Amino acid sequence: MVMDGDLQHPPEMVGVLLETGRTLGADVVVASRRIAGGSSDGLADARRRIVSSGAIALTRAIFPRRLRDCTDPMTGFFALDREAIDVDALRPEGFKILLEMLARQDLAVVEEPFVFGERLAGESKATLDQGVRFLRHVARLRFGRMSRFALIGAAGTVVNLAIMALLIAVGVPYLVGAVVAALVTIVGNFVAQELLVFRDLRDEGRPLRRRFAASFLFNAAEAALRLPVLWALVDVAGVASVPAQAVTLAVAFVARFVFHARVVYRPRRTRPSSPLVRAAVPPAATRAAINRRSRAVPRSRVL
Repeated sequence: MVMDGDLQHPPEMVGVLLETGRTLGADVVVASRRIAGGSSDGLADARRRIVSSGAIALTRAIFPRRLRDCTDPMTGFFALDREAIDVDALRPEGFKILLEMLARQDLAVVEEPFVFGERLAGESKATLDQGVRFLRHVARLRFGRMSRFALIGAAGTVVNLAIMALLIAVGVPYLVGAVVAALVTIVGNFVAQELLVFRDLRDEGRPLRRRFAASFLFNAAEAALRLPVLWALVDVAGVASVPAQAVTLAVAFVARFVFHARVVYRPRRTRPSSPLVRAAVPPAATRAAINRRSRAVPRSRVL
């Protein structure tokens, strides 16, 4: 078992996780805040919830196969089969050990919902320094897919500017040229992503026509939204135009990558066991009752 000792992770859930692991023969049983019956209400404030949700979306986008069955790779509450873990292969940085294990090994994962309790004492260890270490950790674990996505985006930018410049040179109005260039590069980028970035995920979920439609509509909407955001940063907020453009491009890049990995090419969730075996696990009503009791633990109780 891995869990925090401050009662935000309810001790009553330990038996549920262990029984699920034994019943299903799973390598890892994750206590998830992100599935039906779970909740992250115990996070301190809206900022923490936004950061947590963003980190989960980013990691699941970068590791779509390894995290297909894990909705909450940022949780610190899980049970594992020690014999299934290759400890020598682990290179953890920071305290997100679950992400380290799941990203480096192909493990059978099942989840149980839990309610993340309120903090009764102490302070969160989620600092800016830990955030930097987390990003560095994710980059070291898997930067290949994102780097290919970035290279295609950069190439698409060059092609976009070249097409626009050519059309303007032959007398086409610049707005028309911008629209034509955007349409051509959106289609070209999709083809390159199919062949070079998400080739291993093409048969996992949506058919080709739906992948193209989702990618095209998102990119078109993103391109339409970026200009007013740039105007607001420069003319309203007073940010210099070049840094403002850099910010919009960086945010757009991350948004495009997450959308394509988590929506367009999202892999199908696997089924580690049959529904008949799954029925042997305590029902949702029992788990919810356990979680409700854990939130009522007296402040004086110490693990």
